[in-house]
Amino acid sequence: MIYSGNYKAKLNRSFTDFNNNYEFKGFIQEKLDFISAFQLERVELWYRFVNQFKEHSDTDNGWRGEYWGKMMRGACFVYAATKNQKLYDILTCTVRDMLSAAENNGRISSYPKNVEFTGWDLWSRKYVLLGLLYFLEITDDTALSEKIVNSLIMQVDYIIERIGPASDGKIPINTATKHWRGLNSSSILEPIVRLYNITKESRYLDFAEYIVKEGGTSVANLFDLAYNDKLYPYQYPITKAYEMISCFEGLLEYYRVTGNDYCKTAVINFANKILESDFTIIGGCGCTHEYFDHSTVRQANTTNGYTGQETCVTVTLMKFMYQLACLTGERKYMDAFEISFYNAYLGAINTDRIIEPSLFQKHPELNLEALPFDSYSPLTAGTRGNEIAGFKVMSGGNYYGCCACIGSAGLGLFAKAILMRDRDGFILNLFTDSEISAKTPMGNDITFIVDTAYPKNGEVKIKIACIPEKFDIKVRNPYWSLKTKAEINGNNCCCDGEYIKISRTWQTGDVIKINFDMRTKAIYPIPYGSQIIMTNVVWGQDVITPKYDEEDPKAKNHIALQTGPIVLAQDNRLGYSVDVPVKVKVNDEGFVDVIKPVKDIAPYEHITEVAAPLENGGTMTLTDYASAGKTFSEESKMAAWMLTL
Repeated sequence: MIYSGNYKAKLNRSFTDFNNNYEFKGFIQEKLDFISAFQLERVELWYRFVNQFKEHSDTDNGWRGEYWGKMMRGACFVYAATKNQKLYDILTCTVRDMLSAAENNGRISSYPKNVEFTGWDLWSRKYVLLGLLYFLEITDDTALSEKIVNSLIMQVDYIIERIGPASDGKIPINTATKHWRGLNSSSILEPIVRLYNITKESRYLDFAEYIVKEGGTSVANLFDLAYNDKLYPYQYPITKAYEMISCFEGLLEYYRVTGNDYCKTAVINFANKILESDFTIIGGCGCTHEYFDHSTVRQANTTNGYTGQETCVTVTLMKFMYQLACLTGERKYMDAFEISFYNAYLGAINTDRIIEPSLFQKHPELNLEALPFDSYSPLTAGTRGNEIAGFKVMSGGNYYGCCACIGSAGLGLFAKAILMRDRDGFILNLFTDSEISAKTPMGNDITFIVDTAYPKNGEVKIKIACIPEKFDIKVRNPYWSLKTKAEINGNNCCCDGEYIKISRTWQTGDVIKINFDMRTKAIYPIPYGSQIIMTNVVWGQDVITPKYDEEDPKAKNHIALQTGPIVLAQDNRLGYSVDVPVKVKVNDEGFVDVIKPVKDIAPYEHITEVAAPLENGGTMTLTDYASAGKTFSEESKMAAWMLTL
């Protein structure tokens, strides 16, 4: 087998990512530093996660085996952005440790052999494969790369020998689990296709084709449902959001290899249906645990419970939207990515390092520690810190959770998505104070110096440094900016369309200035009366049955405010109770004329603070959603959907 280097799929991509060098400033760099120090550079975590495979600890149908690969993928994304040598050395060490966990036949599993291919075994193996595959993209160590690829081959060959059609005496992939009718196991499609891209061995593409034909579950072909475009994901017989998106990510990778338009159509239809029916104001999916549940219309219900908008779903959705932006070049996917990042995602980062409160009562015997990411995000009045999703105890009295492991990928994805390329030049998708070094279409050096306080305000200045060369620069014009203004070297630019396109011979000293329309708009709940949703899980029988859902009568008594990509939020620490209704003053155009204070009063770090006018003549202080609620207690009870009179 000859390993030919890092694989970058190019088939039918409108946008592609490439190797940029970043120097971040402001809160993005602060978050990268936080995640690196608090999680990714903690050597003991990596050893702990690899030990799950050496101990075969998932004897309870668990998912401890997902932890390592999830965190490895995010760590590789973060390293690609930061080029942190200390982090790279740690990742190299843990990859070698993981390779040492392999049995003689190549098997790497957190499940004992006598119960393999049940529960979450294939799901966890998927993450081992992905972790190793993503490490291949950041390493230049040829010898280690060969060892990794050989391990990947042995792992997948072991699986292929045992998973497949029952007529071949194998275990069908959709029955190789006791959960979600095979949805979790079918998500192994993505790394199978990626391995084919490296090896070009036909047996891997054949296995990928088998998975696609099985359709993701034993009760319905979800790819057919998406292709036919009649049902929404919340109406599918299985509605587990995170796993379902993962399967469609695999289908997208399969399309890139095969060019099969059926797959492309199914992926795009699925993505569009999510944005229409299950995308909330903070950029999350699912108000009922981790299920698609028509959250677009249900998000202002006070009856949804406190475990919704799961962080695993948010990060997976961000990755999916990023992939859709690459595939189609359409703005709406990067718009959605940005909403998710600045609200649900940043809000989930446990910057105050708070230990999840219930652990003190439920597990006082464990080594209690704060996890870097919270699992669930409130929409109506509530608190953060309500349970650890994917919670599992490990040997030595330690524990971890699924959202804590997946979280770092969000920051890495943000960096990957900032500056991208198409055949005509560059696309600037996201805006943050930074300096970005890249290569022009002709291979010359170019530097983008981005000077901005965005998203605190809408002013963005982009300075260019390069030798003269003609190419395009496209700047995303977000959907919420209705009156964007832009200029190049003092001359006005046309701001019509999804992207502001500037075609010229660029040279050092050129300056693009943009002013996005950051007026604060009022958002209201969508009435829906009643409906049938698929969220009634019958545990032990691996089935979901229909549930009658009725709109909460209190839902209509809410309002939300959005300024640019930022959703504003109440917080009890701002001088009022979030449980007391207010009447926000909304002008005739549907905007709220918020006031930027001379001096902020919020007693916590935040991106932005405003005073919203009230009908009674007073004002109400609000901050960005992501910064609110960080004490995990009633002290910082918060709300994105605010009670109104």
